Amino acid sequence: MPTQLRILLADTTGYPEGVIMADTGYKALTKSGSSHGLSTSSNLEDEEQFSHVLIDPLSPRKTGILSEQSYWVDSDEVDDDSVDAQFDVNAEDGVDDERNVTLEDCVNVEDGLNVEEGVNLQEQVNVEDSSSGALEPFIGMIFDDVEDAQSFYKAYARRKGFAIRTNHTRLSKDDKKLCAVDFVCTREGFRQVSRKEKERTVPEIAETEIECKAIMGVKKDGEKWMVNKFVVRHNHILLTPRSASLLRGNRKVTKVQKKLIMTLNESSVPTRKIMSVLSKESGGDFNVGCIGKDVENYLGNKRRKVFEEGDVQRLYSYFLERQLTEPGFVYSMQVDKDGCMGSCFWADARSRAAYQYFGDVVTFDATYLTNVYKMPFVPFSGVNHHHQTIMFGCALLVNETAESYTWLLRTWQEAMLGKASATIITDDDKAMAKAIAEVLPNTTHRLCLWHILQRFPEHLAHVYNKFPDFGKDFRHCIHETITTDEFEQEWGCILEKYELEENNWLQNLYSRRDKWVPAYLRSTFCAGMSTTQRSESMNKFFKYYVRSSTMVSDFVYQYEKAIDARYFKEKEKDVRTRSTRAILKTPLKIEEEAAMVYTRKSFMIFQDELFNSLRYKATKLSKEGERKTYVVVISGKEKPLYHVTLENGEEQTTCTCHLWEFMGLLCQHILCVFGKKSMLDKLPQHWVKERWTINAKARPIPNIPLMEGQVQVGQDDPIMRKSKLMIQLYDIVELGSQSAEKHNHLCIALEKVHKELLAMEDHVACSQRGESTNIIQNERSQVVSNFSQTVQDPPRVPTKGRPKSLRSKNPKET
Repeated sequence: MPTQLRILLADTTGYPEGVIMADTGYKALTKSGSSHGLSTSSNLEDEEQFSHVLIDPLSPRKTGILSEQSYWVDSDEVDDDSVDAQFDVNAEDGVDDERNVTLEDCVNVEDGLNVEEGVNLQEQVNVEDSSSGALEPFIGMIFDDVEDAQSFYKAYARRKGFAIRTNHTRLSKDDKKLCAVDFVCTREGFRQVSRKEKERTVPEIAETEIECKAIMGVKKDGEKWMVNKFVVRHNHILLTPRSASLLRGNRKVTKVQKKLIMTLNESSVPTRKIMSVLSKESGGDFNVGCIGKDVENYLGNKRRKVFEEGDVQRLYSYFLERQLTEPGFVYSMQVDKDGCMGSCFWADARSRAAYQYFGDVVTFDATYLTNVYKMPFVPFSGVNHHHQTIMFGCALLVNETAESYTWLLRTWQEAMLGKASATIITDDDKAMAKAIAEVLPNTTHRLCLWHILQRFPEHLAHVYNKFPDFGKDFRHCIHETITTDEFEQEWGCILEKYELEENNWLQNLYSRRDKWVPAYLRSTFCAGMSTTQRSESMNKFFKYYVRSSTMVSDFVYQYEKAIDARYFKEKEKDVRTRSTRAILKTPLKIEEEAAMVYTRKSFMIFQDELFNSLRYKATKLSKEGERKTYVVVISGKEKPLYHVTLENGEEQTTCTCHLWEFMGLLCQHILCVFGKKSMLDKLPQHWVKERWTINAKARPIPNIPLMEGQVQVGQDDPIMRKSKLMIQLYDIVELGSQSAEKHNHLCIALEKVHKELLAMEDHVACSQRGESTNIIQNERSQVVSNFSQTVQDPPRVPTKGRPKSLRSKNPKET
């Protein structure tokens, strides 16, 4: 009675393709060195002519580990004369003929695996053999080159559920060229005992090498490469193709993905969100081809290369390049005796020009630690005509001494054409105050109220704990008092009520009250800049662009992007103001004129003051010659009470709220008096501060070349060319993905265009342009640099764990 043979195709149980399972009494033998040819025999007389024997009774499948090695066998060439066998193909495996198996037959459709990005395997691997359509290697299989062999075996491994690596390479004795390569399963080999016994500070990672014997070896055969060894057997469970895509040997960050990762990373997108973008672009997590750890490793390698090349050296090169492309860009860098970078300052042309328009009030904060060296980042900032925070340059300081601040302020003043600001607001730092007094003697120095208030819980913790009402009384004294007399009266009451007359810290702070108390600051122009809001705004502004581990060479790029975002917001406000008409709340002529003169934000502040002035009632209090004094209160109330004084025919007017002096806009109390005197039919020019108007930046700055306003065609800009091509290709790709026919047509066209582009020989022109650029850079570097072009990195400050904030906080801050 004839015994039935079955050919079983491997599925998730792990049996390899092409293995013949024989019933008892028959042996499946493979000829040594032959890619096909199967013989069966009832005895083993000719066993020595065969390389391996596989004997296995037909039984229920077990977890895919085979007991013997086996080579490729072709069932179609079984000798019908020697064996009366009927081949029964398992229908569950979806195979009807070994030679007609397609790529789709071997991949579980449910896994959703995109094998080789949907390209036919025969197009990826050049195999010159009569069995080139085969999906499993066999002895004698021919490849054009070793890369084709590796790609073929790698694709086979992914279908089977394992990963591969290159194990051995051999060179020819004659010409020392590669002559043989072995590709093995990634679980080949074993961990050395010495590594297992090594004392570790962290737990030992799980073992992956368990002496798996699966291998495919290829050797040089003339101009081709031939498979000379192939072992199917694995001693471990094989995965599904879907799961196998997560194995280390099957993961890879492609060139396209690297560009996208770098773009997202430069925009401060975290790794988890980068993976989300890659998953969306690839059609699912399993189609990405890499995991989050691979992205982190890629970015980590990039960072290490930067440190090897020199972080500060890249920064220096960036400064030179910016000066070539932007003549108004300035920088200055200190270098110590060891060649390491010290303090560094830079400002672009837009920041320098903005200072000429809005540099009357400057904030100067050194509390940001936004780089890997923990060098304080010191931005010079102000407020523009749209009441937006703008930058006037910035610096990285090696330390926070008076000498460093003095160098910085002198350098900054030189970059700003020697113009000193009227008011500068800083935190309470003695070294900074000393430098300001020396470099800017005519500038009014104010302290940041926000920083000072954060120190009260530290020095007066016992008072806060003992008296629950202290915080309320103190806030009223600081924020609600209008005049200096009111502040002095309430301050004295608080000291007496809470027994703080002998507190040395409060006495020291009180002695400098004119630098931080709002009642004293209201008479000084600060552009309406609330120190609390601006400090918080700057902290929020920078945290989206930099981290505490940012390298300085990356920091300047992030800073430039942040500045671009700020000026883009300014342009948006410009367009909004010029292209829209404000909604008026009153029929007064003064409101209509204000809407045409002021920016939209400034007008809205003025409009609120004008509208609220209708709630007040003005009564003449006294008259002394040309000086008239009015009392202004809310109708029907006695407090709060404001005094408005008019002099010289109403050209000079003051109010006890000092909004005009502090902000440069008329207050509701003065407008109330103007209404009583029927002076709201026009907006006098002397009551309009130019910095708040639409045309605040109309005045040209002759000594600062600005590229703003120049329309660039962009034909010679690689970024613009790339952007234009990406927009065109996006539409083409959308059309090509609509059907298989369109997809194939587009693939052929793209391959043709790709080859044509590679054939273009434009490298000569590129090299000539590169040489001319290098010459220009060398000439310019000799002018702007007063030190060697090799600059060493400052010492890095190691950190442990995630930083809590970008700002150097007081211990008691919350």
